Amino acid sequence: MTEAKTSLKRTLVGKVVSDKRAKTITVLVERRVKHPIYDKIVVKSSKYHAHDENGEYKLGDTVEITESRPLSKTKNWVATRLVQKAALV
Repeated sequence: MTEAKTSLKRTLVGKVVSDKRAKTITVLVERRVKHPIYDKIVVKSSKYHAHDENGEYKLGDTVEITESRPLSKTKNWVATRLVQKAALV
């Protein structure tokens, strides 16, 4: 087979809200959904703990995370790539 195999793992894009722990970042993923009764677009968010082996992602960066095997009690995601660097304030 010459064609590339598509990954079955889920990927999400979110913003790093914490990088204080060793080899771990907390990523906030926001999604826009329509409220079932009021038909208003509501922003729902979830936080994920992602593995960051080299500590390369910093607070405010937008990163892509990919699902993986459980790495700890709360960590099931791995940071795969930097989407956008944090803007300097």
